[in-house]
Amino acid sequence: MNLSRRMILSGLLASAAVPAWAEAPERSIRPLARASDLSKQPKQVQRAIKSAEDMVAEARLGGKVSFAVADARTGELLETGSPLLGQPPASTAKALTSLYALETLGPEYRFTTRLVATGPVTNGRIDGDLVLVGGGDPTLDTNALAEMAADLKKAGVREISGKFRVWAGAMPYVRALEPAQPDHLSYNPSLSGLNLNYNRVHFEWKQTGSDYSVTMDARAGRYRPDVTVARMSVVDRSLPVYTYADANGRDEWTVARSALGSGGARWLPVRRPDLYAGEVLQTLARSQGIILGDSVEIATSDQGTELVTRKSAPLPDVLRDMLKYSTNLTAELVGLTTSAQAGGSLRGLIDSAAHMNGWLKRTGDAGSARLVDHSGLSGESRISAADMVSMLVKAPQRDRLRGLMKSYPLEDRPGVVVQAKTGTLNFVSALVGYVSSPGSPDLAFAIFCADPPRRDALSEAEMESPDGGKAWLQRARRLQRQLLARWSSIHAT
Repeated sequence: MNLSRRMILSGLLASAAVPAWAEAPERSIRPLARASDLSKQPKQVQRAIKSAEDMVAEARLGGKVSFAVADARTGELLETGSPLLGQPPASTAKALTSLYALETLGPEYRFTTRLVATGPVTNGRIDGDLVLVGGGDPTLDTNALAEMAADLKKAGVREISGKFRVWAGAMPYVRALEPAQPDHLSYNPSLSGLNLNYNRVHFEWKQTGSDYSVTMDARAGRYRPDVTVARMSVVDRSLPVYTYADANGRDEWTVARSALGSGGARWLPVRRPDLYAGEVLQTLARSQGIILGDSVEIATSDQGTELVTRKSAPLPDVLRDMLKYSTNLTAELVGLTTSAQAGGSLRGLIDSAAHMNGWLKRTGDAGSARLVDHSGLSGESRISAADMVSMLVKAPQRDRLRGLMKSYPLEDRPGVVVQAKTGTLNFVSALVGYVSSPGSPDLAFAIFCADPPRRDALSEAEMESPDGGKAWLQRARRLQRQLLARWSSIHAT
């Protein structure tokens, strides 16, 4: 999902109504809600608190609603609604990916990107090729490449006799995280073993007389190197706004002149991230007086003498940012790396997600998990509310995950704190996490609202801003807030 459009929980803990009661198994193999909880409260409190069924009915979402809330210490389910119904988790899947990675890779894990030489360095000249070797780092950006170029200069390199190459074989190449999404959405880029700037290129346009000047650059911090691996042409048409074509390894974009106005900017996805990273390093090296030639070639091996190494931040820091900004690329690369470490398949996202599904079942008895990716971007993934809560309670790294989630006060509930991950797709809204309040046991919860038929009926042109989507999301958020307020009120000890 687009980072500028992330549906943050502060928005959730405010506003309007949501879907009809979910149709799902009426009985669960797990304990049902404790009827005694509400009876412990004063009579006026009992009368003031609506039932969950009434809240869902008043929300008027259409589609399905399911939820589960449990004592976070024991896992005892306190209240459920269609808890066994498989629902799209959207970006709450990133919480599961975080647990998977923390348990398998460990909190000390760091991603590595290297510059290696295939021959010796003699008098500032590499007698062979220089290879930029990707290690699947989802956080590599132009600033980091600038540091690597400076370190290459410190290593005494000024030129190469061979070729400048890139190697991205540590991860499978994926053209688009979700093929059903439109080509121009920046939150749906390609991925490979070598990635840069979350595999996005910055497109900016300015009107100059009757025409437009356009730039495509790899900006980050104080660096804004122009790139040619992605190119844009302004054409006379009304629709579609964007078209994309792969032109021998280069991204060829067109944009409708009628959509541009006087000027603006947006991020576009990159489909050849290895060549993109290579071109940017080439430019940055030139600024250091290092000549790497005029072309970027593909390497067949990552072997060579290591000249420069760049390590990412520790895994928990990577995951904290991923959960905060809901970066899909980070989730997929973290998941793929984890599956590879665990001995799983690296043929693609579906195989890697299947490996994670097996881990979820073994770790938290989450047998309903049918995830097809690690980010939740695909609307085809499914998990039940009961199994999501089971993972939040049983996973060995649950306390570390909780510390990585963003904390929010619950409106009108002094002292109540929610630590959660949101998930949003068209006509899908999910919220999972923990609730703590004075005098109450900590709670683990999952709330899934989804209307898959309405989502599936959207045309490609409607996906970016569907009619009724914003109002539906507001009602879903209000329902989620109401359920959290209810649970924090009635489950006091």
